Amino acid sequence: MPDGEARIAELERVAALAEATGDPRTTLDAWSELVETHLRGGERWRLFEPVRRCLDAAAGDLRAGAGRPAGPDGETLRRYQRYAVEALLGTPRIGLDQARSMLDGLADPAAAGADGTALVTQLRCRIADHVGDEPAARRWLGQWQAASPDPAAGCPGCLPVRQAELLAGWGDWAEALAAVEPVLDGPVRCTAQPEAALTGALLPWLRAGEADRAADAHVRAYRRHRVAPDGFGHLATHLRFCALGGHLERGLEILVEQLPRLDQPHEDLSVMEFAAAGALVCTLAADRWHDRAVRRPAYRQRPAAEVTVGALGAELVTIATELAGSFDARNGTGHHSGRMAAWLTERPLVPPVPLPAETAETTPEPGDEQTGSGDEQTGEPDELGALTVAMITAALDRRGDGYALDATGTVLGRWGDAVIQFRRAGERGEILHARVVAGRRLPAGRRTEAYAFCNGWNRDRLLPKAYVHDPGDGELVLAGEVTTDLAHGVAPAQVTVLVDAAVRTGVAYAAAVAALP
Repeated sequence: MPDGEARIAELERVAALAEATGDPRTTLDAWSELVETHLRGGERWRLFEPVRRCLDAAAGDLRAGAGRPAGPDGETLRRYQRYAVEALLGTPRIGLDQARSMLDGLADPAAAGADGTALVTQLRCRIADHVGDEPAARRWLGQWQAASPDPAAGCPGCLPVRQAELLAGWGDWAEALAAVEPVLDGPVRCTAQPEAALTGALLPWLRAGEADRAADAHVRAYRRHRVAPDGFGHLATHLRFCALGGHLERGLEILVEQLPRLDQPHEDLSVMEFAAAGALVCTLAADRWHDRAVRRPAYRQRPAAEVTVGALGAELVTIATELAGSFDARNGTGHHSGRMAAWLTERPLVPPVPLPAETAETTPEPGDEQTGSGDEQTGEPDELGALTVAMITAALDRRGDGYALDATGTVLGRWGDAVIQFRRAGERGEILHARVVAGRRLPAGRRTEAYAFCNGWNRDRLLPKAYVHDPGDGELVLAGEVTTDLAHGVAPAQVTVLVDAAVRTGVAYAAAVAALP
């Protein structure tokens, strides 16, 4: 099933049924897949309960002496725990006690091992900063920086950026720039870089008087963050750069372009910061141009309309204020309300400098802004970048194939007897996953024959990896998949080759199934 509410509901049903019937393997598989689904869907707060149930299933089997069942390994479960704790930072819908309980489980030496220090200190630092306890956050940051690496702590290329964001939030501009220097100066195996690091350096460079470097970093990074699914959380910094750097026209253009994404599922923290930064741009624009009007795009039942920047700014202030109040009510502090209020009082720091020419700027695929599922389409066929939905659809367009694109960014098409689905998987959408389902089904009584066919295919053919799925309706589904890890980046021409290969081998697989006696 494609990602969406129907799939989420079905996974919850399968997990509950597996728990009730004492099937630990299916229980772990279902809860784990539900976690991955919420990661792809953008509403990370919804993964907290599936992570808890996943951990309970694994722990229950260990207590029973059966050993860990097949499913997520120990490192994956620790990574899931990190996601659950991080969800606290993005939304007020999770209680502090819930997240701290999850964090205490990570801190248990029996669960985390000797290398868990980097993960635990990072999360304690970020939680302390989130609730406004800067002294405690600084202490934890020192321990985090001194800790040994931990694979479950997150991408090594992104961790320095998180540290820089903390330091910039405390006003330590030079230290923030020092934190991101290794990412900017050397090769980093992370598809989010260098754009995330450039964004982290934007305001420190501006405050350090290096407006030219900040302007170049903004243009380079916004090309990606403009439509990348993981770029929404960086948009507030781009808007604040425009406001504090005197680029109000540019700031209004970005704000109007990105307003539809405000209505998509995102972490509440990112929505709050985007709204506050957008309100700042509107306030400064209203001061300069008084009754300046912009066109707010239509969305769902809300029609497009011409609104003044003052009115739009007031709407955004309301959004930011309400969310900040929700965070503070949960945390028992006034930290976020004070932080957003401080943003709204900021004024330009330096005279505007010319922005570099955006010769590499490209037009996003139709619908990418609305779905939040795509990225920019790279202009050069051999230019490396992060895997995007636009690359996949462009490859199919070049082939002249028909396909459907759903709101989650899943691409679905039919080629003869083969139904093939393309989607991005992985923590950062860096994995190209193609799944083929043969049109012909076999009776459940031919299970042995189906297994023999798939084993023979996997022995003699490289792609796709074949398997048998029993949906329980008396018929067997023969499917296959091709998974390619593109964490180090991919060129559009390479995506075309991968899509071509998936289609060709998928069609051959479906034809072989159809030819069975």
